Amino acid sequence: MKNTSSLLALAFLALVSFSCSKERFLNDPGNLVPKTVDQDPGLPSILVNGVLLHSEAFGHPDSTMIVCIHGGPGGDYRYLLNCKDLANYGYRVVFYDQRGSGLSQRLPKASYTSLGLAALDAVFNELGGVIAHYRTNPNQKVILLGHSWGGILATGYAGKNPGAIQGLIVGEPGGLKWAEISEYIKKSNAFNLWSESLNDATYTDQFVTGREDRHEILDYKLALLAGTNEITGENNTEPGSAWRSGAVIRDAFLEIGENYKPDFSEGIGQFKTPVLFFFSEKNKAYPDSWAHKISGAYPLADLHKVAGVGHSGIFQDKKTWQEKTLPKLLTYLNSL
Repeated sequence: MKNTSSLLALAFLALVSFSCSKERFLNDPGNLVPKTVDQDPGLPSILVNGVLLHSEAFGHPDSTMIVCIHGGPGGDYRYLLNCKDLANYGYRVVFYDQRGSGLSQRLPKASYTSLGLAALDAVFNELGGVIAHYRTNPNQKVILLGHSWGGILATGYAGKNPGAIQGLIVGEPGGLKWAEISEYIKKSNAFNLWSESLNDATYTDQFVTGREDRHEILDYKLALLAGTNEITGENNTEPGSAWRSGAVIRDAFLEIGENYKPDFSEGIGQFKTPVLFFFSEKNKAYPDSWAHKISGAYPLADLHKVAGVGHSGIFQDKKTWQEKTLPKLLTYLNSL
């Protein structure tokens, strides 16, 4: 194993020893992964539809609102924080970790799977609740900015509520119909039996196995698997790229997708506002042909290929953000 794996293993063993000697347990809050907002009241949070969400906003409360929607399912908004810069241009920029994701409150897997397709309505309603929480007046404009799964979620919301938002920005949504999403997942999956991340994750199985709804353990193991992806051009091991994975909601939503085959493009034909569509040069699973295929669902789409980065680098890479993504965003926003 490489040095990084050895260090992870040593750190894990030290944590096991410490936990045992101090009568602390791996799945106790804060021992293995960061605490969520219901465990740490010092974190910024809002209550939406009975679920406590990790959330914060920047810029004047009355300005046009840009709601940033992270990837996943089960990611967090930390890698999107460059978007805070939009507050310097007169916008209200809102971030939130979706339920069961990042530092937001965790829920049992059955709370999703028992609802079937209605579990998706819950996350659409959650997005609506976030907008309602931060909105200061009925005439305040709202623009959605979604990346990856966030782009899928934003599109689904726009299709259901075409008159409720005044702009839509998406970055590499894997697909909109389930067949497309499933195909993209297969094309972008860098996981293999000999991968370094698999070595890291399976090493922990010698000590502990995360059963259903043991969120701390499952989130930790998912983070080990979500390392460098040579296909999508990502490096999720970089400091500051994420707070915490949401393994249970990820597993639940993939199961719901396989069972019910949702179509997130339903109704998007009624959204007549131009859509700004970003895709990256270094994501091998997202060639030009795929970008044109997915963006074809929008009545009006402006495709913009971002050179020099992979999937998350469109928004996360600071230099790319400042020199390429931000200028294009501002041109689009000024056109609305």
